[in-house]
Amino acid sequence: MKRVLIVDDAAFMRLTLKNILVKNGFEVIGEAVNGAMGVSMYKELHPDIVTMDITMPEMTGLEALKEIKTYDPNAKIVMISAMGQGSMVMEAVEAGAKTFIVKPFKEDYVVEVLTKISTM
Repeated sequence: MKRVLIVDDAAFMRLTLKNILVKNGFEVIGEAVNGAMGVSMYKELHPDIVTMDITMPEMTGLEALKEIKTYDPNAKIVMISAMGQGSMVMEAVEAGAKTFIVKPFKEDYVVEVLTKISTM
């Protein structure tokens, strides 16, 4: 079972992702409300995959991505962003994100992407 850390400042989005993932055989081992907490939890929990929102308070998803990739170059991070954040998405992929999912997303697409990432 693949272990996932969800990093998003919106409680509703964390709950939505968690429900999708648990229902489809993933184990959600943690939820972080901002990038700084996400980095800390990554170091503590060592998840297989991280879903990372881009726009968050304290530390953005982009900053957290870079910090996690410095700590663990093999980290599998999937960025999740709203429409219209194209330049940030490209920067995230260049910084080491495996791919990105655009909000609003469909359940089957999230499962497909995370399943594919988990086998990389």
